Parts: sequence; C-alpha cells; structure tokens
Amino acid sequence: MSESSAEVVADVASAAVAASAAGAAGGWRRATGIAGVAIGVVAAGAAAGVALERMTVGRGMRQKARLALDSAGPYGSLRGMPGKAFADDGTELYYEVDDLDPEAAPAAIGPRRRRLFGRKSPAPVTVVFSHGYCLSQDSWHFQRAALRGVVRTVHWDQRSHGRSGRGVAQGRDEPVTIEQLGRDLKAVIDAAAPEGPLVLVGHSMGGMTVMALADQYPELISERVVGVAFVGTSSGRLGEVNYGLPVAGVNAVRRVLPGVLKVLGQRAELVEKGRRATADLFAGIIKRYSFASRDVDPAVARFAERMIESTPIDVVAEYYPAFNDHDKTEALVHFAELPVLVLAGVQDLVTPSEHSEAIADLLPDAELVLVPDAGHLVMLEHPEVVTDRLADLLTRTGAVPAGATVKGYGSTSTAQPG
Repeated sequence: MSESSAEVVADVASAAVAASAAGAAGGWRRATGIAGVAIGVVAAGAAAGVALERMTVGRGMRQKARLALDSAGPYGSLRGMPGKAFADDGTELYYEVDDLDPEAAPAAIGPRRRRLFGRKSPAPVTVVFSHGYCLSQDSWHFQRAALRGVVRTVHWDQRSHGRSGRGVAQGRDEPVTIEQLGRDLKAVIDAAAPEGPLVLVGHSMGGMTVMALADQYPELISERVVGVAFVGTSSGRLGEVNYGLPVAGVNAVRRVLPGVLKVLGQRAELVEKGRRATADLFAGIIKRYSFASRDVDPAVARFAERMIESTPIDVVAEYYPAFNDHDKTEALVHFAELPVLVLAGVQDLVTPSEHSEAIADLLPDAELVLVPDAGHLVMLEHPEVVTDRLADLLTRTGAVPAGATVKGYGSTSTAQPG
C-alpha cells in the first residue's frame, strides 16, 4: 500500500479508538473525534465485512487462523546476500543481492549485450527493486522467486522500513521527502551495483523514488539504466485521489489527517496498542485498499497485513506529507529513450490506474498494462501477470536470455532448444 492512505487511515482509526479509551487530554480527544468521523467513512465498507465475519467466526478462531497463516506462509522467506549502504544523512539502508547463477551466466551474456556495452565480458545487468510505503523488499516475493539465478537482483528496504535503520534526519524532526528517497536509492546502487547496466523497478512510492533518482542524477539514467518498470505508481497530483470515498469524506480526511497523524506519531506506544486491539477492522481495511479480487489467497492477504503492521505509526506519520508534495512529471523525460513498462491494477484505489495512463502518455513508447480485477498490491494479487511482463521487459533489455521463461506464480525455467 505504498503512499497508501489505506494503512494511514487504518492506523488513525484504531488510534482514535485507543486514545478515547485512554481518556487523553481534551484537545487530543477533539482531534481524534474529528478524525474518527472522517475515517469512519473510509472504514464503513471494510467494517461491514468484518462485522459479518464476527457473526460466524469467533475472535479466538480468527486469532488462531492468523497465527496459523503466519507460521505456514512461505511469503517473505526469501533471503539473499546482505549488505548495507549509508544515505547522505547517515541512515543505514539494508539491501540483499541475489546473484546470477554461474551456470546460467554464459547463456545470459549474448552477442547483443556485447555490442551494447562494448566489452568482451560485460558486467551483468542488475535489476533493482524499490518497494512502497509501509511495505518492505519482501513485497516482491513472487517476482524475486521467479528471477532467482536468472538475473542479478538487488532488493532494498527504504529508510525506516523493513530492516533499514530509522531515518537519521527524521530523528532531527526533518520531514521525509521523495527527493531524499531518490538519494537513498543512489546510495544503494553505489554500494550494491557500482558498475554495469541497471533495470529499475518501483512499486508506488518505489516508483516515485526511481523518478526522484532520475530528477537528481540524470547522467546515471543515460549512462547505465537500460530499462524501467513502474508498477502502481504516480508522477504527481496525489492530492486529487479520492480513495473511493464520497467528496465529503475525502475533504474531511484531507483537512484533519496531517495534523492528527502528527499527534499520533508523538503517542506511538498508545497507538500501537490501539492497532492490536482493532486488528480485525485493520485487516478489513487493508484488504479493501490492497486487493480487488474476492479470491485472494488468505496467506497472501495476511502477508500484506504483517508488512503493514510492522510499520510504526510515527513512520507512517512522517512520510504522509511527502506524497501531496510529490511531482516528478518532468523527470519522466529521462526515460523517454528506454524500454519502459507501466503496469497498474484497474481497481487500484490508492494510485488509480489513470495515473499510470498519464505516465504512459508522456512515454509513448512504453508498454502500458492495465490488469483487470486488481488493486494496489497487484504484484501480490496477480503475480503471474506482473512477473510475465517484467520478464518480457528484461528480455528486451538483454538482462535475461530470450530462452528464459516465467511460468505461473513465478517459477522460472530456461527453455531448451527443440
């Protein structure tokens, strides 16, 4: 749920409940009361589903089901060679590298790439995956599984997310900016892929991070980047997104949410208790804003929920203002001469598919893929579609041999000549 007010909304709703129960100061109660009215509009649809579930499934049974899914689900279990990069403010950024399988390397280095990079033994293409807001590198689980050994990949956690360190600048009360995330990505590239061609893949906030990188380091794009994939992202105008709400609800949320989030971030311990106490409602809201399909694997839905749950409320709060300020439309020109994939879920309520269409309009040679019956976390909801189109992009850039094929939920095999 990158740049997702979905998680933000859920966090605020649960925090408001917790704050009221705790009997905080009058001003705090008024703030959360106003927020509760606004957030109630968002939560209504999800809460209705949760209420229906409560009639048939006891709370203890739901808790046991969550624990069973947590223990049995394989999602997010893939690990690579760990590494650390350091941002310009000293923030420690965690990344992992999945190297090219030595047995596959000769096939991957074909004549086309020798011509393109002018070496007898060119450095392998590195595919760098950037995740979204309130997620982690594990959100690319299916695509990572599909590409293991076939191409060199780097997966990293954005500052204050996953295994990366808390933003040092944010500890000094400096706001997070999309520009900062672009510089963070540059630090990761310098550490994990200092040479050789690159393919950049970003989901939602991760796509914005890639745009910010291009805006600040256009020479890196022109000299090293050979392909780009934007998944469920936006180049700007996020302040106009209505998140599937009526106008009154949207206006109320926009009016109070920034201030309320700031207050909530200062009461993180209280808020986290509230999140745990309202886990069922939280799960319902996450599902509504993450997925569009009715038959999403419960283990996948729980996997997404766990990633979002692990993002502290103060991190949610400090990131939120950056999205309204985000405008990287002009940076898209740096991708105009490259193979580009633009992919989105048709029913994405967080970064609507119209935003992807706007990106594709500015990159007329890009491949635009709109996935029906898909929401914001399209790479988890319809992994086979995302993996297939990404594999095609990598083939077009020369990152993988033409004989490499991707099947189903991401198992990869190399076709043998018949």
